[in-house]
Amino acid sequence: MGSGGGQSTLANMELAERIVRDPGILGGKPVIRGTRLAIEFLLELLEAGVSEQELLVNYPGLTPMDLEACRSTQRG
Repeated sequence: MGSGGGQSTLANMELAERIVRDPGILGGKPVIRGTRLAIEFLLELLEAGVSEQELLVNYPGLTPMDLEACRSTQRG
């Protein structure tokens, strides 16, 4: 059997479950589950230099795992 690859797959699935698309929310753009925060918007803020801590303070519904899920969309 493998060397822990299943754990990585499980972690990726957990991250993917945090992101949803609903035609009734922001025209179907990917958002963090339970919010109206678009992945694209959050990534733009991070790229502009806003820290994760600032985002977590300014958007109390966000978690560090939500931000990791956003970043995972860039990796593939």
